[in-house]
Amino acid sequence: MGRRESHSNIPLSPVAAHPCRIEEFSSSQLFEGEAPVNANTETSPVWFITGCSTGLGRALAEAVLEHGHRAIVTARNPAQVQDIVAKYPHTSLAVQLDVANFGQIKLAVSAAEKAFGHIDVLVNNAGYGYLAAIEEGEEQKIRDMFETNFFGLAAMIRRVLPGMRVRGHGHIINISSVGGLLGSPSAGYYNATKFAVEGLSEALAQEVGPLGIRVTVVEPGPFRTDWAGRSLKQVRNPIDAYAKTSGARRAQISGYSGRQAGDPVRAAQAIIRIVESPTPPLNLVLGKDGLKRVRDKHDKFSESLRQWEAVTVDADFPEA
Repeated sequence: MGRRESHSNIPLSPVAAHPCRIEEFSSSQLFEGEAPVNANTETSPVWFITGCSTGLGRALAEAVLEHGHRAIVTARNPAQVQDIVAKYPHTSLAVQLDVANFGQIKLAVSAAEKAFGHIDVLVNNAGYGYLAAIEEGEEQKIRDMFETNFFGLAAMIRRVLPGMRVRGHGHIINISSVGGLLGSPSAGYYNATKFAVEGLSEALAQEVGPLGIRVTVVEPGPFRTDWAGRSLKQVRNPIDAYAKTSGARRAQISGYSGRQAGDPVRAAQAIIRIVESPTPPLNLVLGKDGLKRVRDKHDKFSESLRQWEAVTVDADFPEA
């Protein structure tokens, strides 16, 4: 997928946290709004979290602030996070952000650094799912999902990294999915976005580790969020031939919406724990269901390696 400077004509409206209200500013007034009181004099970590209107992002923003940390709380519609910044007016900043809009990313990070001086923890949480068999895939919907799930995430990293690199510390947390470790019918294009996040995160960790910057990729299993509900996009014209595979999987996913075992509040606490750990993991699977599926995948892969090892090694030059 080629990178594109998407939606460049969409106006940006960063919003500064203020007791009991949110005040919106145009991009030309970006630095004119009030920052949270004492924002630059506090010593608690500063988090920048994308996709905070619902689900894990919202739960994490609330948990971080309750924990005494500071947070830039972002959403495409900042009114949806008004209650959060109203509760924590001195330690939070709400900023309008669609991560598929690279211009908004630049201005949002600038607003955050203006208010708090720096960013300690970046959480790339914004994302959504699109379900369709590979043959059923609709080109624009596939590209739009990649813009948010992968290209927007990568752009956020590029924008935040310079400050972390200069300070010699920071933690980048990329929210992937168990679907970034294994594929399933109807989720192939979504899987592809998350597999891309996995590969990027592993490479990034090796690049920035020596600079004092940590990277963790979080892989939730099924969690009780809007992912399988209002946020989920599905193919408009399914093909009958895939009814028993992709169609059945779509019905299963839609059917368990609201009944998933994963608790986003507990997931948020887990993420805070790894940020506070002196030795955070590169990968963190969340939830029993996800853990079982990943273990099953690894067991099958290991067995396949053993079964076909002779064919594998026979591909080298004899003298190698």
